[in-house]
Amino acid sequence: MNKLFATVTAPVPRSAPAALSTRCFVRDLVMDALIGVYAHERAKPQRIRLNLDLEVIAPGVTGEDMATIVKGVVTQGHVTLVETLAERIAERCLADARVTMAKVRVEKLDVFPDAASVGVEIERARA
Repeated sequence: MNKLFATVTAPVPRSAPAALSTRCFVRDLVMDALIGVYAHERAKPQRIRLNLDLEVIAPGVTGEDMATIVKGVVTQGHVTLVETLAERIAERCLADARVTMAKVRVEKLDVFPDAASVGVEIERARA
């Protein structure tokens, strides 16, 4: 028998255990906000819907805590752009050392009669 091929058995390296993380979220938080470029948007609040997904590396961060934080950011005063509001919310969430990633969706609900919403979704991670 001709042995052209040799079988080599090498040890299989053990991979490092995956880092543990948890996702907490807030879904469909509807509230009034002073948001928009136009004069009528500065004078009267409009309905927005917020969704938040957070990746956390330590226990203790809850959706309830994050909803309270989001409400605080939204009620700080008029914001011109939904993008700016989303950035502020993500920044505030990432200020908590236990949060490593924040995905924020902000939707204006009453802009067009033939659309459910218009808005933005951003994802930011700790540097």
